[in-house]
Amino acid sequence: MKQHFTVPEAADYMNTTVRFVRRLIAERRIPFHRLGRHVRLKKADVDAFIDAGRVEAFDPAAARRRARRAS
Repeated sequence: MKQHFTVPEAADYMNTTVRFVRRLIAERRIPFHRLGRHVRLKKADVDAFIDAGRVEAFDPAAARRRARRAS
């Protein structure tokens, strides 16, 4: 299994565009390795970026409880 992705491979893995991956790199929102002119992204770093964006499922009962406590 691959340990590192090229930018197009990372975009394909994340099911997004190359432009989006390049923007993440430019904004330093995802770790990367530069090998001369080439950029590589570690699979574990891409997975960590994906996991960091996880949003938990909505629980209506918990939202009502929080709303009652706030009032």
